[in-house]
Parts: sequence; C-alpha cells; structure tokens
Amino acid sequence: DKSLRAAREKASAKAERVRRDLLPEIYAVQAAGVTSLRAIARALNARGVLTPRGRHWYAASVRNVLQKTA
Repeated sequence: DKSLRAAREKASAKAERVRRDLLPEIYAVQAAGVTSLRAIARALNARGVLTPRGRHWYAASVRNVLQKTA
C-alpha cells in the first residue's frame, strides 16, 4: 500500500534525524572518558537528554542508537 510505505519512510527519516541529533551528546559523553553503555546511559540521564521516544536511557537504548548509525 502506497500510504503505508510513505508513512514508514517518513517515520524512518524522522528517526534518523533524531539519532543524528543525539550522536553529538553521546560522543561528548564518550570523549569525557565514559565508555560503558550503562555509564553512557547514566550520563545522558544526568544531563536530562531523553531518548528518541522521550524516555530515560538504558544501556540497550544507547546500543540501539549507536548500532543504527554505524
């Protein structure tokens, strides 16, 4: 279905923009010496950065963002 395909493409494009906007935050945390996924999640939460879905970070959330941008 054309409309379903268009909706998926729109959602995918939005998700990619959000991930791209989050990467500088994640890289800044890593540059500060924080390397484990759990510690990165803790640092992002402490900075008040929310996930693409507006939630708190967990190690799996960080992993998912990093994997999808690789």
